[in-house]
Amino acid sequence: MENEEKEEKKEIELKKLWVDEVNYSTTLTSKYQNKKPYEPPNLKKIKAVIPGTIREIYVKRRSKVKKNDNLLVLEAMKMRNILKAPLDGQIKSINVKVGQIVPKDFVLIEFY
Repeated sequence: MENEEKEEKKEIELKKLWVDEVNYSTTLTSKYQNKKPYEPPNLKKIKAVIPGTIREIYVKRRSKVKKNDNLLVLEAMKMRNILKAPLDGQIKSINVKVGQIVPKDFVLIEFY
């Protein structure tokens, strides 16, 4: 009985929001409150945007690359995606091997 009352209080808890100089009261779901905050992309870490398989790697550790140089091929959903360097730099680490299956958001290559 007590647990049910606590759960109801959590759901009924009102949050105050100011929008265009108007004060609003609202409830926020636990899913929204536990949401991961936005994080801007780090250009020095190349991540897999979708799950896939590494088919080719064009660079080696410590090799210097220029912006738009080919880094590797990620095959996903029967399409071969060539990932290119987002900036001029030097390769710090390559965290994958040819044939490796990677999940979404896996860090493939890091720059110094």
